[in-house]
Parts: sequence; structure tokens; C-alpha cells
Amino acid sequence: MYNLAMKNIFLPLLFCFALITGGYAGDAKNAVTKAAAAPAGAPLYKNPLLPPEKRARDLLSRMTLEEKFGQLQQLDGDADGPFRKEHLELARAGQLGSTLNVRFAKYVNPLQEEAVKNSRLGIPILFAFDVIHGFRTIFPMPLGEAAQWDPPMAEKAASVAAAEAYAAGLKWTFAPMMDIARDPRWGRIAEGAGEDTYLGSALAAARVRGFQGADYGAPGKVMACAKHWVGYGAAEGGRDYNSTDISEPSLLNTYYPPFKAAVDAGVATFMSAFNSLNGVPTSANGNTLTKVLRGDWKFSGFVVSDYTAVQELINHGLAADGSDAAVKALSAGVDMEMVSTLYRDKGPAALAAGKITRKTLDASVLRVLEAKFRAGVFEHPYIDPKLEETAFLTPESRELERAAALESLVLLKNDGGLLPLNPAAGKIAVIGALAGSKLDMMGSWSGDGRADDQVTLLEAVKETAAPGTAVTFSAGCPVKTGGTDEEMDAAVAAAAGADYIIAAAGESADMSGEAASRASISLPGRQLELLARLKKTGKPVVIVLFNGRPLDLSGLDADFPAILEAWYPGTEGARAVAQVLFGKGNPGGKLPVTFPRSVGQIPTYYNHRSPGRPADPANRYTSKYQDLTVEPLYPFGYGLSYSSFSLSGLSVSPAKIMPDGSVKARVTVENVSAIAGDEVVQLYIRDVAGSETRPVRELKGFKRVTLAPGEKRTLEFELRPAELGYYYAGGFAVEPGLFKVYAATSSAGGLEASFEVTAK
Repeated sequence: MYNLAMKNIFLPLLFCFALITGGYAGDAKNAVTKAAAAPAGAPLYKNPLLPPEKRARDLLSRMTLEEKFGQLQQLDGDADGPFRKEHLELARAGQLGSTLNVRFAKYVNPLQEEAVKNSRLGIPILFAFDVIHGFRTIFPMPLGEAAQWDPPMAEKAASVAAAEAYAAGLKWTFAPMMDIARDPRWGRIAEGAGEDTYLGSALAAARVRGFQGADYGAPGKVMACAKHWVGYGAAEGGRDYNSTDISEPSLLNTYYPPFKAAVDAGVATFMSAFNSLNGVPTSANGNTLTKVLRGDWKFSGFVVSDYTAVQELINHGLAADGSDAAVKALSAGVDMEMVSTLYRDKGPAALAAGKITRKTLDASVLRVLEAKFRAGVFEHPYIDPKLEETAFLTPESRELERAAALESLVLLKNDGGLLPLNPAAGKIAVIGALAGSKLDMMGSWSGDGRADDQVTLLEAVKETAAPGTAVTFSAGCPVKTGGTDEEMDAAVAAAAGADYIIAAAGESADMSGEAASRASISLPGRQLELLARLKKTGKPVVIVLFNGRPLDLSGLDADFPAILEAWYPGTEGARAVAQVLFGKGNPGGKLPVTFPRSVGQIPTYYNHRSPGRPADPANRYTSKYQDLTVEPLYPFGYGLSYSSFSLSGLSVSPAKIMPDGSVKARVTVENVSAIAGDEVVQLYIRDVAGSETRPVRELKGFKRVTLAPGEKRTLEFELRPAELGYYYAGGFAVEPGLFKVYAATSSAGGLEASFEVTAK
């Protein structure tokens, strides 16, 4: 729940956006008018009145072989924005299709000028950057954003990120990531929507709409990129870049759907992944890149490889050398090569030798050119440097970020109603290095976010506590390793005289994200020791977690009364945390991923299949552990609130349908407390018996609602063939039989009803 005024803040954002980009509409109109008045005989590709595909074909017909391969090349600039010297030479030669990292007018415009004014055909460059959860205004990391269970909020956040990125001269982001991930050891679980296909699909579509809008050629919009295609989140052992082995039914039912949702939402580009899939690296996998993506789904955009993924086909053991890697990637359907230069260096000779066909090459170049026309960069290749003065970190974007962060917070435990804290407490101790860290509030892949822009938890607590409250701070120990006994003693001393202890614990930002896999998912360093010593003070301890993955919290859950999951909450996120701690905000987030009791339970996820011998503590010969329950610590969809809610009256009608029919499920949710709050009502199904087994539960609907004290609301969910069906060996079908329906506030428990699908 957040203040009702916050629900209207997107309107001022739109007004602000119109102010900073209003000049472009006139420029575009003038460009069209000039083109329409161009003398007869001008190249067709320079006429903006013609369709992008026609312009692209005309331009292709005029290109040399070197220019064609150049359009398929993306090179990286320096991390802080400058281009490299070689970029100027390649742009002048018309042989640089795209860059990543190059941004801001002082770098974008000079490089673009070389391509537009000084190359033979004047083909502009696409400027790209990893805008994952914000450009300068940093929103909650994607896994935290998924905890909102609020796709419209995710769409708004992506729209703000797009507007800021556009103001920096960018027209393409490598987001959203839509890998389903069920192994918290994998660092990039932070970058996606968690373990569930239905939730992941809803967020994939929302994020694409936010980045691209109705027209990604419009001012303030950027091209989105569906990544990583495909199966990357199932890396063996949770090790980044590792191989994946996924059955066809699992691909169809679990891993493909978020990508298909992105295609349906109009995503402009795809990125091929690093991993091999069932023995074939995904950056040379003709089945996924061409048959599924272009054939079955009719995707018409272009595919870019991940960073040097084409060259890495050699390490995979698929390609014998660089030429072989270029041939296999391009032939399989990777249109643009990121950073490595095998297409450019080896492609012409491979074409001459007949290893690459002219048709394959031209098809890839056409897709890239058409995207550039649709993106509007031919008519508006430069960026106005004045936009940078007004576009970043506006009051409206900060307010939206704070609202988004508040929605993402998940209250895991609140025994005895310890939270919210009394704001008039005389003394509060804030303990933990993360509480004083600005950088760690952003998380990984934080765009152009800057530490100085962030608010720390310590600062937020001081702002939010009642006047006269004494707030003390001690880091206690570093997050990862080390720390002295003297530092630990100082933290305990700072806490000893406090009325409450707020302990910030978790991971530093660089411990999650790419190349940040962990074999252990417990708190690193000496944090557990520090928390144990704080507990011995006898003072009430509230733990605030900052982390990019599910952690092993079994010890904390047993020993501490209140735990708040804050993820990496972003620029204003610490203020949202403080609001919740002192009761000025009410947590309503739900877990988008299961928290295990131990790393030994991994993988553990809610929509598993039932074994023939389900776990039974009374029966040795059932599917369980000798030393631990099979149940997770916190299930998918779980999250507490300061409010209390009840569900009642679940009904499903009609009681029988044909396979092409639909049913409507209705359930009433009521706020039975004296505090206004948010609840996420979740709808699950189970196909009881069929030709193949299905998961014990499958999420097929959810709604986040804000209810005043005593307020009731009846919610309706429609279950159509799209929700009821499943990909079996024979294809997608809704099989006859009994279906159970569950309405719940997590993936465990809830109300139950049923209906029957009858054969035609």
C-alpha cells in the first residue's frame, strides 16, 4: 500500500516528459515535410513517408559487402560513456552498426555525425546500454520489482527509465531479462521476475510496453530486448554461463512463455544467451532462433548476441575456429554480433567460399536496417544536450521510485507485532555496514546510477523517526569478509542502550547479478555472528535484508521476531523502508521466488510435480530428507502486512465446460483489520489427472488490491483455454477431466473449488 496521492504521480511525469521532449515533435514533422518536398530522384530510403521495410530494401541494394557486415557489428565504448578511436574510423566507413555504453550528447553526437554526414550512405548508429531497472533514477532491482505483483507499476518504472535513457542519447536497452530462475545460487536471478512463468510473462509484457510505448520511434522511448534466449536461468549448479539441459515440455510450458509474451507485446529485439541448451549453444541454435522465434512466433525484429557469445562458440566446442563460429551463428539466426568481430573479420571470406549465403546475410542486414528506420534514428540521429539538464532524477521520478520501492517490500516475519516501531522511541540503534552504504542500495546493473544520488537506511531512519529520537550507528563488520573484534564490540555497545535495534544485513550489490554465483546462500562474512551478539543484548531486533537472491534465513527466522525483505530498493528505497519501519507505509509485497531452508533443498519451487510417493513424515519410504523438511522456509507468493485479510466465497462457474470454453472464478477479499493495506489475491489451478503429469499448482491469475479497514471486494478471474491448457507431447491442449481451483494469499493453502472439462 502507498499513499493515494502517489497513484496519481504518473500524470506529472507525463507532463514533465512532454516539456523535455516537446521540441522533437516539431523536428520530426519538419523532417517529414522536407522529405516530401525532396526533388525527384532522391534515394527511396531517405523518404520518411515510405514504409520502413521498403526503405530498408532500397538501402540494402546500395550497400557494399563491407557495409553490410558493418551493420551487423556492435562494439563497446568505455564504461562511463566515451567512444573509442576506432569507432570514428568505422563510422566514417559506414561499418559500425551499433555501440553499447557510448552515451551522453558529448559522445553520441560526434560519433553519430561521422556515420550520418561523413559515411557514403549516412546510416546512423544505434546507441545501446544496459538500462535494467532505471537509468539515473534507480528503481528496485527486477526481482524486487516482481515482488510488487503489479505490472502497471513495472510499466511506469520502465517508461521513466526509457525517458532518461533517451535523454542521454540512447535508443536501445538490453532489457527486460525474462529468464525463469529456480536456483538462487545463480547471481542473475536478481535480474528477472523469479520462478513463475505466469508472473514472469505478465511482467515481461509490462516492461516491454514501458520501454517502447506504442511506438519505439517516439521521443522518450527506446527499443527493448528480450533476453536471454533461452534457458539461461537453468544453468547447472547455479553457475553463470554454464550449460543447461531442459526437456521440450519444460521449454514450452516454463521457459518459452515470457519470451512469447514479449513478442506479443511488440518487443523490437532479442538477445541470444551464453549457455548451451541440450548440447547446442543458444547463440548458434537454429531451432530456437529460427524455427521457434521466426517460424512459429513470426518475430520480425533482429537478434543480437550476448557479449562475445559468437566467439565463445569455440570454447563450447561447437565451432572449430573464428570463421566456423561466424558461419554457425549467422546461419542460425544471430543478426548482430556484440563486441567480438568474427562477422566482420571472417564473414566476407566465408561468403566467398559459399559457407554463408547472400540470402542469409541480406536477411540479417534488412532486419537491422528496418529496426533503425522504425526507431526514428534516420530522421532524428542526434540528441539535444539540453535534455540532460532536466530529464534525470526529477522530483516526480523520485516519488515514483519511492512508491515502487514501498510496493516491493516483503514482510517475512513480525512476531508479536514488533513492527511498526514506535516513532517516539527515545533511542534507536542502526547496525550493519549496509545501513550506511549508498552504493549498495542500487544493486547490480544499475545503469548510470550514482552512489551520491542514493539515500542510505541510516539517513532515512534519522529523517523518519520522531524529533528528539537519538539514532546511533555502527557498521559492526564488513559485508563480505573480515572485521575485527573491536568493531563488533563497538556495534554491541552502540546497541546496548537502544530501545530498538534495526540491523541491516544481506549482500553487497556486487554479490548478485552477472558473474556473481554463490555456492552458499547464507549471510556472508561475520554477519551471523554480529546478529547473534545483538540478540544477546535483549533488545528488540528488526532485521532489514538487502540482497539480490533468496537467502538461507533459517537461523534468522528461528531467532529474530521481525524480518523485512528490502532487496536492493533503489534511489529512494531506503526512505520506503523507513516508512514501513515506522508505520508510515504498510508492506504488501509478495515473494516472486521461493526461499529455501537450506541450499540442500535447491531447486525448490512451488509448481513442482507430485512424485508417486509424496513426502510423509510417518513413512520412511517417501520423497523427503532425513534431516530436513521438504517445505521451504517461505513459499512463493508469501508476504505479511500490518493489515489482516480474509478470503471467502470462492465459486467457479460453470461447473462443466468444453475444452474450448472458459470459467469464471470469484472470491471475496476483506480487510478485517483497522489498518488500510494491500493484499495480492492469487489464483492457482491443478489439472488432477491427464495424459501427462502437470504441476501440483499453477498460477493463473493475481490482483493486487488496496482495501480500507473493513472493506470487502469481490474479485473475478477468467480461466480460458490459454490458462487451462498445457503443452503435451502432441501439442497444446485442454484435456478433459477435473480441475481444482485455489484462491490464496500465497502458493500454500487457500480456498478450493473445482470444475470439470468434458470431452466434445
